[in-house]
Amino acid sequence: MTVTGIRGLPLIQKGDNLPRLIIDKCALEDGDIICIASTIISKAKGYTRHLKDIIPGNRATHIAEKTGEDPRFIQVVLDQACDVLIETPFTLTEVSCGHVGVRSGVDASNVEDGLVITLPPDPMNEAEEIRKELNNLIGKSCGVIVTDTCGRSFRRGQTGHAIGWSGMSAIRDFRGDNDLFGRTLEITEEAVVDEIAGFANLVMGESNNGVPAVLFRGIPAWSGHDEIYFKPDEDIIRKALKKV
Repeated sequence: MTVTGIRGLPLIQKGDNLPRLIIDKCALEDGDIICIASTIISKAKGYTRHLKDIIPGNRATHIAEKTGEDPRFIQVVLDQACDVLIETPFTLTEVSCGHVGVRSGVDASNVEDGLVITLPPDPMNEAEEIRKELNNLIGKSCGVIVTDTCGRSFRRGQTGHAIGWSGMSAIRDFRGDNDLFGRTLEITEEAVVDEIAGFANLVMGESNNGVPAVLFRGIPAWSGHDEIYFKPDEDIIRKALKKV
């Protein structure tokens, strides 16, 4: 297995064709997996907001007073959210694609002053579009994972997470297999796309590395399913937070 940062990509601007830029910097093969930071997808598609154009509402102003953040920024967070799990000491939200994260994934880093970047509204579709375009351009069948960095409950530090994927299943399902002692596995499901996204984030870096895409080669294919998000009636953490 090899993992290679795709270096030399320009600063992405609205309208840039990411698949073309990627194939200019690396030679892809069938079975490769490309991890792409959601930030550059949002910049290429224009999923950004100017803070000067934002008028914060009462709820955003109330939250910002408690968190010490710009109320205009919080308004963008609320605009992107379909559910707010907690407001303070940080705003934890769900966005329309099912992803749960701090501040709806809205980001003010690695972008021009006065702008904020929002997550792609449909990262699954973004991954599928890029995968199809790569196939059209070079005739290779590659997987694509759209990543975002997130904190984790009970642990300090951010890691990469998959918020969109195409060309593979999200979960490798071991249920029904046997362990080393012949016992049947009943609950083991491996979030492979998150494991790959986490490794990609190690290569991408978190500040000024300038490596927003990572190539994985030699990962064996796996089978499973895409039910990576718990349904509301299954999610005991969400239920507990709603009671707070």
